[in-house]
Amino acid sequence: MTEINLQLLFKVREIAEQAGEAILNIYKNADFNIQIKSDNTPLTEADLAAHWVIAKGLRKISSLPVLSEESPADDLEKHLQWQRYWLVDPLDGTKEFIDRNGEFTVNIALIDQGKPILGVIYAPVHCVSYCGLKDKGSWKASNHIDFDQWTRLHSRSWNPQQQKTLVASSRRHGAEKLVQRLQAIGDYDFLAMGSSLKTCLVAEGIADFYPRIGPTSEWDTGAAQCILEQAGGAILGPDFASLKYNQKQSLLNPNFIAVGDKSVNWQEWLSIN
Repeated sequence: MTEINLQLLFKVREIAEQAGEAILNIYKNADFNIQIKSDNTPLTEADLAAHWVIAKGLRKISSLPVLSEESPADDLEKHLQWQRYWLVDPLDGTKEFIDRNGEFTVNIALIDQGKPILGVIYAPVHCVSYCGLKDKGSWKASNHIDFDQWTRLHSRSWNPQQQKTLVASSRRHGAEKLVQRLQAIGDYDFLAMGSSLKTCLVAEGIADFYPRIGPTSEWDTGAAQCILEQAGGAILGPDFASLKYNQKQSLLNPNFIAVGDKSVNWQEWLSIN
């Protein structure tokens, strides 16, 4: 049985960094191949290189199954049989990778009974990782530093009457329509960011929330949800309950909002249907 502890978190972080190296080896090239998948999303050789690094690495440290965005079709069909498994997006933000803006990540989560209990997000260009472990906390760390130098993450409380609201938003999927639904939000600014780094802004206490109206998959949010929850926040679906995983055959998420302050009754402020 895989023991869930800090040592496992360190190993997963190392695997994410190795995947990041594989991505950067391709990122530095002037040209790389781009394919379009059946869901009309792009796929590069970096996605596949990172996938195989992660799959190999996780097999070395655990016997648990791996569900990745680039997994074979057979694995995508049988995931409902799994109670505990690895959930992976080898390259979150492929469009950011193609645009070369540096805002892409490697995402690895451990899901248990529908909930993320370990999460690692690694941003290869910035050499920064975000890590979360259930009942232990969340941290931000640069490469090659000891655990005692990691920065503990804490999301911030939200008081729109006393401070400007900062909304993390996608560079490609605007949040303006949702923010217009807020009642008396007061002064606010958008913080545009790619990939799961938007949720990391909330976990760091930089942004107040990140609304997502549009398609995402479970591997886009699993690691980020663990990190945010252990920093004091939450990712809430249209029913304003925490997102759950592996509840249906489809791996698509509903609309959601990542919030830093769980004490707020967000349902009074907005609708995310």
